[in-house]
Amino acid sequence: MMGFRLDLLLLISIALLSSPVLSDLILSKVDRRIDLTSQIVRITSNLKVENEGSEPVSSFLFAFPDHQATNLAFLSVEHSEGKGKSRGPAVSLPVELIHPEGMPPALTFYSVSLPKQLGNRETLTLEVLAVFTHVLKPFPVEITQDNYQLVLFQDSAYYLSPYQVEVQTLNVKLPDARIESYTKLENTKLHGSEIKYGPYENQPSFSYSPIVIHFEDNQPFAVAQKLVREIEISHWGNVQITEHYNIIHGGAYLKGEFSRLDFQSSPRTKGASAFSKLVANLPPRAHSVYYRDEIGNISTSNLRSDMKKDYLFEAGGKRFLNISFGSPVKELTIDDLIVKVVLPEGSKDISVSVPFPVKQWQETKVSHLDLTGRPVVVLEKNSVVPEHNQHFQVYYRFNSLSLFREPLMLISGFFFLFVACIAYMHADVTISKSSASYLAKLQWDEVQTAVQQLQNIIRRCLSIHAKLEASLHELSRTGDVQGCKAARKSADSLLKELSKELKSLLSFLQSSPQAAQILPKVEELVAKERELQERLMSKHTIVVDGYERKSGGREIENRVAPHQQRIAVLRLEVDDLLEFIDEI
Repeated sequence: MMGFRLDLLLLISIALLSSPVLSDLILSKVDRRIDLTSQIVRITSNLKVENEGSEPVSSFLFAFPDHQATNLAFLSVEHSEGKGKSRGPAVSLPVELIHPEGMPPALTFYSVSLPKQLGNRETLTLEVLAVFTHVLKPFPVEITQDNYQLVLFQDSAYYLSPYQVEVQTLNVKLPDARIESYTKLENTKLHGSEIKYGPYENQPSFSYSPIVIHFEDNQPFAVAQKLVREIEISHWGNVQITEHYNIIHGGAYLKGEFSRLDFQSSPRTKGASAFSKLVANLPPRAHSVYYRDEIGNISTSNLRSDMKKDYLFEAGGKRFLNISFGSPVKELTIDDLIVKVVLPEGSKDISVSVPFPVKQWQETKVSHLDLTGRPVVVLEKNSVVPEHNQHFQVYYRFNSLSLFREPLMLISGFFFLFVACIAYMHADVTISKSSASYLAKLQWDEVQTAVQQLQNIIRRCLSIHAKLEASLHELSRTGDVQGCKAARKSADSLLKELSKELKSLLSFLQSSPQAAQILPKVEELVAKERELQERLMSKHTIVVDGYERKSGGREIENRVAPHQQRIAVLRLEVDDLLEFIDEI
């Protein structure tokens, strides 16, 4: 893999050396510094530009190899007048992507507009910061938990430029001094964790000398594949920010299983490249902070706030939000960042000011107590790094009277609720006593009462039947015929009274239209009970007569057997009918 990339870089360098010179500009001095102390690579270049031609120049070109340009996340060019203590404030210069003709196809070019035209023999100093993501490649690609993470970095010892470079140096800063290998060229020095290349003099345009550095890097490679920031504005005094992270480890893949026990016992050797925490600088005056993962687990944290600042302002009749664009998490690479600014309902004349190019569109979010929904400004950007944590502004118009819309809706809602409750408490919602439904209900209640009384009478009859059966058992045990006759006489008297009550209830049910559904079962129940009573009386008479005549036990049993079988059947039928009527 390393040999292939080196051969490819050499072929590129040969092709670049044959490219044409762009203009009479030269770089009299170039100092570059590459910071590899985190997963985000920062290349700072100090360029002293000089015009040796007779024509003034108003722009300057930068060149990056395509394999670097695809991972270029941030590029800024600054210029400041003066030197030392008299040096003025740095001014950021506009940069744009261009496609000049006659240039190598393997390069990407950016043009910067100079603050003023550069005349003959005039010089200008530029500070260039280029920030790259995903350029540190793990090598090997897979490691075990016991291994340290090694990464590869590739670049050029010479500054790649369409202009001639008279003097240049390069310093590469590494996380520590543990270096596996690095490219050694002329004037190469290693001092601890820093490699210095140069000085190199009089290099023609598009000079390229590939270097590869293979070193140990156990810094956190935290990558957010997607981050959605929702900033909800309330003119009642709060700005609520909700962030949804989809974070992965962007370093070497883990070979085998991860042992949490080994990691906790020796985190410096058993999982040195793993990261167990994220450090975030929250906005000032942050409060009510909560955080959890997708299954609800809550992590530990330390929260500290040390300054105050406002985010909502008003000027010229328009309100605007001034807040940071990127993530508060330190050294986090974000592949896809979506920022949603939810404005109050009724906001209009919305405009956005962002210090770098982003995709932009608008949506509508419907929340509680909304009528038409809240306007949402959506900003999206790929390859976001901490340098993008710059303030952006959202301007909009909002009528202050709209603040009272939701309170008035709540007050009105509670008011009408109370009015409805009062009206309900004072309204007569009972059914009229002269209505057909009310009369039908009364009649049905009377039918239910009569049926319950009838069931009670049937149960009392069954109880008397049980006492007659008990007298027969007592007769068979003691032979007391007179006692058995006395029990029969008492039962006859009680059953006669119950029969009168039963007859009146049955007559009422037969005359009531509401009892038409239940009447057949009631009549069947009464008929079964009467038959059961008759059979039981016949059995009682046969047994008493047998004892008086002193008949044998076998003879009495034979005479009683037909009645006894029917009695058993009738009792089951009566019980079933009582249960059925209970369910109705």
